[in-house]
Amino acid sequence: MGDNVLSSIRKRSVILLVLILVCGFGSVLSRLFYLQIIQGRELSDLAVAQQMSDTVVTAKRGSIYDRNGNTLASSANVWKVVLAPIYFENDSDRRQVSEGLANILGMNADDIMELAKKSDSYYQTVKRQVESDERNKILELIERISKNNPKLGSVIVLEEDFKRYYPYNDFAASVIGFTGADGQGLSGLEYEYDSYLTGIPGRVVSENDGWGAAMPFEYEQKQEARDGNSLVLTIDETIQHFLEKHLKQGIIDYNVADGAVAICMDVKTGQIYGMATENSFDLNDPYEISDESAKKSLEKMATSKREEAESELLAKQWRNKAISDSYYPGSVFKIITAAASLEEGTSKLSTTFFCTGSYVPYEGVEPINCHNHDGHGQQTFAEALCNSCNPAFMQMGNALGYDNYWEYFQSFGFNSQTGIDLPGEGTGLFFHHDGEPEGSMWPTDLAIGSFGQGITVTPIEMVTAVSAVANGGKLVKPYLVKQIVDADGNVVETTETTVKRQIISQDTADKMAAILEKNAAEGTAKNGYVAGYRIAGKTGTSEKIGQSRKKNTMDYIASYCGFAPADDPQIALLVYFDTPTGDAYYGSQVAAPVFANIMSEICPYLGIEAQYTDEEMKHVSTTANSYISLDVESARNAVKGDGFEPFIMGDGDAVVAQIPEPGSQIPRGGRIVLYTTTDSTKETVTVPDLIGYTVSEVNEISQEYNVNISYSGSVDQDTVYSYSQSIDSGMQVAPGTVITVYFGNDDVDDTVM
Repeated sequence: MGDNVLSSIRKRSVILLVLILVCGFGSVLSRLFYLQIIQGRELSDLAVAQQMSDTVVTAKRGSIYDRNGNTLASSANVWKVVLAPIYFENDSDRRQVSEGLANILGMNADDIMELAKKSDSYYQTVKRQVESDERNKILELIERISKNNPKLGSVIVLEEDFKRYYPYNDFAASVIGFTGADGQGLSGLEYEYDSYLTGIPGRVVSENDGWGAAMPFEYEQKQEARDGNSLVLTIDETIQHFLEKHLKQGIIDYNVADGAVAICMDVKTGQIYGMATENSFDLNDPYEISDESAKKSLEKMATSKREEAESELLAKQWRNKAISDSYYPGSVFKIITAAASLEEGTSKLSTTFFCTGSYVPYEGVEPINCHNHDGHGQQTFAEALCNSCNPAFMQMGNALGYDNYWEYFQSFGFNSQTGIDLPGEGTGLFFHHDGEPEGSMWPTDLAIGSFGQGITVTPIEMVTAVSAVANGGKLVKPYLVKQIVDADGNVVETTETTVKRQIISQDTADKMAAILEKNAAEGTAKNGYVAGYRIAGKTGTSEKIGQSRKKNTMDYIASYCGFAPADDPQIALLVYFDTPTGDAYYGSQVAAPVFANIMSEICPYLGIEAQYTDEEMKHVSTTANSYISLDVESARNAVKGDGFEPFIMGDGDAVVAQIPEPGSQIPRGGRIVLYTTTDSTKETVTVPDLIGYTVSEVNEISQEYNVNISYSGSVDQDTVYSYSQSIDSGMQVAPGTVITVYFGNDDVDDTVM
C-alpha cells in the first residue's frame, strides 16, 4: 500500500511539473507571440526610432533677379542653434551652457534652461538665423566648456540655415514682398511664387549606439536638400529707381498724404518694367512702421489699443496700392470714352460739340460744370479731348449709350482682375447692368461716368487699358515674372504674352495716339511733355467722394497716364498721387510734371530716339568736355569750339578746375566756368528765383546770375511758364552750376462736379 501511495505521489508530481512547465512556457510563448506577431511592427519601429536620428536639412530659397540679372532678393548662410539635452548630467552643466548661450544670443538664460531640462530629447531649437559673429562665439563657448567636461561638447549643435536678404531695403517692396521667420513667403512675389522659391528640404539619418550617441559617419545616410528655383522679373532695376526717386520727391513737393503709385508697362507684351508705391517699407525689417508720424502717434496710444492700431498700420504699409486700391480715374478715363466712341462710330473726328461752360444730362437735374466756366464753344472731337471738356464728353457718352458704354468698359478690362501675378489684386466698382440698364444706370451716371467720375478702377487696370489703345487695340495681360530658373540656371518656365482680346481697331488706335500726342504737346496734358520725345498723354483729377481730411474741404486724386513714342508706342506710364494737400492738386499741376521727369529718364535709357524741334535744339543738353590742365588761351578756344561760352575765374596761367565738371550735361551755348587758381574755386553765386517766367526770361536771368539752365518740359513757345527749379532760390552755388527748370502751363482739367 505504501508503494501505491508513493507511486501516486510521483504521478501527481510529474503531472504538476508538466502543468507548471506547460503554463510557464505557454505564457512565455504567448508573450513572444504577442510581442513578435501582434506588436512586432510597432516595437520594431520604436527600436529603429531609438537607434536612429532624423534631421531635416533646410533648402536654400531661390533668389529674385531683375530682368538684367541684378539681385533683388537672396538667401545667405546663417546657423540654427540646437541643444541635445539628453547629454546633460546635472543642473550645474545645464546652467553653465544656458548662461553662456544667453550672453551670446541676447536671450533669457531661464528660457534656455527650460529647454535644457528636457532630458529625454536629442533636439531642442534655441534660436534660428544666427549670424557669423554669433556662431564664432558659440564655437568658442563649445571649446571652452568641453575642456573640463568632454561630454558637453555634444550638447550644443550648430546647423546650417538660411536668412533672406534684400540688398536695396525698400526697393520695389510691395512687389517683391518678404518672408517670415520660417522662410515662407508672406507677401508680394515671395508669397505668389512661394512653392517655386521654397525648394525641397533634405534629411540626415544617422544611427545611435546604446547610449544614444551618434555612431561614426559610415552609419549615416544623407539626402541632399534641393534648392528652390529663382525668379527673373520683368522689372528693370534702373527704371524702378526712376519711378521711386520721382515719386518720393513728388510726395514732398506736393504734400501728398496717402502715398503715390507709378507703373511702367511694355504696351505690346504686358511686361511691367517698374511698379512703385510710396510710402514704402524696409523689406529687411518689414514689421517696423515706416511712417514716422504714425509711429509717434502709436507710441502715445494706450497699450490696449496699440496692438490693433499697429496691425492696421502694418497692413496699410504692406498693401500694394498699384493693384489693390481703386480710385476715381477722372479725365484719364476720357481716353476710353473717346476710343469707344470712335470705334463704335457714334462719334467721328468730324463730329463737333458745343460747350457753354456746363451741361444738363437730362431735364430736372442740376447742370454739371466744365472746368472752363465760360465754355469752350464749338469744338471738334480732337479739340474736345485736348480741352478736356466735360460737357463734350457727356454728349459723347450720351451718343454712345448705356449698352455700348457697359460693353467697352468690360472689354477694356475694367470691373475684373487683370490677372497680374501678384496676390491681393482688387477691382473697381461699376453700375449694375442686369438687362434693364435704365433701371440701374441713370442718365446722370452715364454723364459723369463718361469723364471718369462715379466709377472706380485700379491703377493696374487703368494702365493696362491705355496700353491697349497704344498697341493697336489689344488687351494684354500684365505680368512681373519673366522666367523661372532652377539652381543650375536652367530655364524651368517662361512667361509668354497673353492677348485677351482685340477691343478697338488699329485705325482707331492710330487716331487716338495722334490726338493724345497733340494733347501732350499743346493741350491740357502739356505739363507732361518731354522735349524731343513724342509723348501721348492725358491728365486726371477726381474727387474722393465721401472722404475728406478737413471739414468743408474735398480730397483729390491727381494722375497722368500716357505712352511713348506716339508714332510707335513702346511703353505706357501711369503716375498717381493720393491726396495732395498743398496749394496744387490738379493732375496737370501735380502728376504731369512727375510724369515728365520720369519719362525724360526712361526714354533715353530705353534707347528711344529723340526728335527735337528747331526751338528745342537750342536748349538740348550735351556733354561738357574736360579743359583742366590746358593753358587759359587754349582752354578758352576749346570751350568756344565745343559750342559753349567760356568764363575765366582767377589770374592763373592754366585751368585747375571747371564747372560744370567734365562729363556733366549742359545746354548748347551754356557757360563753362574755368578756374585758374585754387582760391577762385571758393567763389559762389546766389541762385535766383526762376519760377513764373517764360523760357526767354529764364535764359536772361540765368546769364545775369552766372548759372546754367537745363530746360525740362515744353520749351518751344513763350506761352508756357516755369513752375519749378531743381535748386531753391537763395542757395549759394558755384558759378556755372546747372539748374533744371521745369516748364508747363496753368491749364487744368477739372473733372469734379
